[in-house]
Amino acid sequence: MSATALRQHAEQLFAEELEELSKQDELKKPANWKLSPQSVVKYLVGGKLKNGFEVSPKYIGNKRLMEIAVATLTTDRALLLYGLPGTAKSWVSEHLSAAISGNSAMIVQGTAGTGEEAIRYGWNYARLLAEGPSEKALVETPVMRAMKEGTIVRIEELTRIGADVQDSLITILSEKTLPIPELNTEVQAVKGFNVIATANNRDKGVNDLSSALKRRFNTVILPVPDSMEEEIDIVKRRVESFEKVMELPAEPPALQEIRRIVTIFRELRNGVTLDGKTKLKVPSGTLSTAEAISVVNNGLSMAAYFGDGQLKANDLAAGIIGAVVKDPVQDKIVWQEYLETVVKPREDWKDVYRACRELL
Repeated sequence: MSATALRQHAEQLFAEELEELSKQDELKKPANWKLSPQSVVKYLVGGKLKNGFEVSPKYIGNKRLMEIAVATLTTDRALLLYGLPGTAKSWVSEHLSAAISGNSAMIVQGTAGTGEEAIRYGWNYARLLAEGPSEKALVETPVMRAMKEGTIVRIEELTRIGADVQDSLITILSEKTLPIPELNTEVQAVKGFNVIATANNRDKGVNDLSSALKRRFNTVILPVPDSMEEEIDIVKRRVESFEKVMELPAEPPALQEIRRIVTIFRELRNGVTLDGKTKLKVPSGTLSTAEAISVVNNGLSMAAYFGDGQLKANDLAAGIIGAVVKDPVQDKIVWQEYLETVVKPREDWKDVYRACRELL
């Protein structure tokens, strides 16, 4: 992929780290794995290698969760990353695939319109009509390719897919085979094949997994960041990465601005101020860490192209309101009360209060 790509895959963006980990990895690797399980976890949580090389953290949180996820993928059970929207499920899924298989692009995007042919296989109908069923007329899916190559395949938003289509995974996960009755044959999974699925229970149109399918997955729940500092660190790192890729003519955001956004999101998400003194109404949105990152990124773009290049409250106001006010009636009331009872009294938040009031 070109270096000018808007978004590079994880294995390209962190190629140097993966190469360095591979060079120093002397531990046993499962079949078709690029790195040992211990090195995969090191890649995810970061740290120093023996030669002093610094591996950046991709997941900031409980290391044990990453160890459980990686250990699952060494077995015959698939991995389900579960949690609220914006808790880094897709991010972790991508980096797990990059570290284990060296390819994070084997992906099925789950939607309400995803059909069985997106998971099992499809047909080139022009060829099918001309020649009848044949291997050449078969259209392979990422799942089928991953089975043949012994790699990880990602299924994003599994619960957005209809229940009948979800269950087409049961044979693949339990028998490690994909029958093709039209050709009287099957594809057997090569060692190293496994599935990482992501799911959340907050979106509209969620389809619960059948008990038969749930049994084929080991579920790891990714929580929202535990502490304020942890969440600030996540936002800061992801924003710095965005700035580098987009080459924005703006100064790096002051830690104070990131702290204020994270504070707003955590207080409204938890329904109480950080000091525990004031109870708050909770808006309908999730106000996740991913949305906080988006607000800062949008603010940086505003500052770069419509400001003086320095991130300020008026650059962030529209993004904050857009993230909080999803329901134009109920959420607007929640936000107005928060502005008047929490933001306005804070002496060093006067600029935030004025900028937000102007847009209401």
